[in-house]
Amino acid sequence: MPDTTIADRPVIGFVGLGDQGAPLAQAIADAGFPLHAWARRPASLAALDGRPYSAHETLADLARAVDVVALCLREDSDILELVEQQGLLEHMRPGSVLVNHGTGLPATAHRLQKLAGPSGIHIVDAPVSGGHAVAVARELTTIAGGDDAALRLVTPVFESFSKQVIHVGPAGAGQYGKLFNNAVMMMNHKNLLDALAVARALDLPLAPLLDVLRSGSAASFALSAFGPSITAQNADHLRELELIDMDLFAAATAGNAGEERDTVVARAAAGARGLPELTRMTGN
Repeated sequence: MPDTTIADRPVIGFVGLGDQGAPLAQAIADAGFPLHAWARRPASLAALDGRPYSAHETLADLARAVDVVALCLREDSDILELVEQQGLLEHMRPGSVLVNHGTGLPATAHRLQKLAGPSGIHIVDAPVSGGHAVAVARELTTIAGGDDAALRLVTPVFESFSKQVIHVGPAGAGQYGKLFNNAVMMMNHKNLLDALAVARALDLPLAPLLDVLRSGSAASFALSAFGPSITAQNADHLRELELIDMDLFAAATAGNAGEERDTVVARAAAGARGLPELTRMTGN
């Protein structure tokens, strides 16, 4: 079990200082947690300039120095490369915690748990919801799956960049929570596309109508994100990321989920594909 005597200020190792990971690592340092970092490209460490942290030349050195290794990487394959090809778990201390902040398959969390079990290392999947602007504001929702002892250790760390930390179950449950969250958000994109298409066909002025939708009972993150987080400049990129997430959702829910699952997949994917059009319709 994780050493609860270090629960107030566990030493954190961070890997993945990209668009989403950099604000997380910055918040962790600003909250006073001892922070260590490693990056494939040393230039990435510039995201931590001006903050107290220790840089490591190798992943193994970082793993040996910390209580928690937090990974914020793009795909499951990146996580598995560090674990299975670079031997990350072999260098972590028994009782330490490996956290995956990326979005991926629940099956990968189960695979990591199986690999880590013999070493006494705990696995927590903790994808975050909100996007870059929300990460910078430190108002993310962190969706955490893992055993209770590990979650008690890492929750204060997650609170440094979150408005809410939700414990949704054992390892893998965090990924299910994130994938369902993303699916519903994309379905809301499709709802907006359909509703605004009707309004446009009626020659209604869209700007005041959007003000009503943003302020009234129809308000949603799917709509309010246009402007702050979703713009004409990044809509094509975000569309591709959302479609990747829907592929993950489809894989994670394959089997006996019924026709409703197929409906969710189709509608959410249509919402993702419509992001560029939505930015034009909302004037962003």
